Amino acid sequence: MEKYLLGCDWGTSSFRLGLYNLMEGGLIEEIQSRDGISGIHRNWQNGNYTNKGITKNHLFRDNLLKQIGILSRKTSIKLENTPVLISGMASSSIGIEDIPYADMPFRLDGSQVKSRRFDVQEDFPHEIILISGVQSENDVMRGEETQMIGIWSLLMDRGKQPKEAVFIFPGTHSKHVYIKNAEMIQFKSYMTGEMYQVIGSHSLLKDSVKMNDEHDASEADLQAFKTGVKKSRESSILNGMFNVRTNQLFNRLNKIQNAYYLSGLLIGSELNDLVIKQDLPLYLCSGKNLYQLYKLALEELKLSLRTTYVDIDLVESAAMTGQKIIYDQYVNNKLLNE
Repeated sequence: MEKYLLGCDWGTSSFRLGLYNLMEGGLIEEIQSRDGISGIHRNWQNGNYTNKGITKNHLFRDNLLKQIGILSRKTSIKLENTPVLISGMASSSIGIEDIPYADMPFRLDGSQVKSRRFDVQEDFPHEIILISGVQSENDVMRGEETQMIGIWSLLMDRGKQPKEAVFIFPGTHSKHVYIKNAEMIQFKSYMTGEMYQVIGSHSLLKDSVKMNDEHDASEADLQAFKTGVKKSRESSILNGMFNVRTNQLFNRLNKIQNAYYLSGLLIGSELNDLVIKQDLPLYLCSGKNLYQLYKLALEELKLSLRTTYVDIDLVESAAMTGQKIIYDQYVNNKLLNE
């Protein structure tokens, strides 16, 4: 039996690598960076690597090996031949290799995950287990299914699993995941985070806002955010977005407050779908960067009474927990391998 497992959550714009002790249980250490899949893919596209005889697969492995080296030095543990399980966008067309999605309904015990195994190579002394995502008729996810498996298990440990609910995962492409009887039966994706970045950086409105992730929100900032959430209920989002421009022209809000207004408008627009579905409990599964704003938006939309706010620490550990569950399925030969 393996003593350690490397669990990698490789997203579009982020990278996270953790080291598990399989014998004793628990996470030993983890590292994070902004070396996401899309940036490495662009580097491969623009770097003339094909003419140099370097494949995209090799570029990803090289980046991963450097990160494993950092983690090895940080823990003083030799990690050669330690298997690596990777979830997220690494299994997409812009990642290491494109793997077909699993279908719904999707059981949350990890048994329906699709994967592909890569042997140890001379220049990469690690077995790779690459995890695919999940598809519906009109939507796809990669990475959130592993988080959902982890969240589900952690809630079970606390005796808090609902029979039916909607789980909200904020992010670049937010997901609303519909769960019934321990299965994922439907989900919807929202380009909330990406639209915020695009509008605030590349549109006419870029000169009307100042986006600053390091900025601690003031009471005036949060009030502007709530105004944006309220506007999302009153009119079309297209009209609401132009108000970002007039807010500045008429000196109603400063640029930082205006960025919060835009964020409220977009997050409110995302969550409005849930106002209609009044019969389902909601679970907010947010990291610390977006927790406050989504909680505030849910309160503003009168959704807080049926919302469970999952602990941030639990959410942060969900992907790693899901990876461990998937690896157990893999070891027990229950995992569908392509």
